[in-house]
Amino acid sequence: MTKQTKILTGLLAGVAVGTAIALILSSDKNDDLKQKASDWFCDLLNSSKDKLASVSGLVKDKMAKVSA
Repeated sequence: MTKQTKILTGLLAGVAVGTAIALILSSDKNDDLKQKASDWFCDLLNSSKDKLASVSGLVKDKMAKVSA
């Protein structure tokens, strides 16, 4: 992944998180929308944790192979 792609991905992720937080904190009129945004944000966090755990496992395996 190029440096520009990483920057763009980070920027888009930040926009998505900011939008989700803004919707959650917005007025009480949109309870359904806030619930959907909250669920989406929780799903996003859970999938990020899963991906991080997967990458961590790959790094540990590679480090074990290198040091062996």
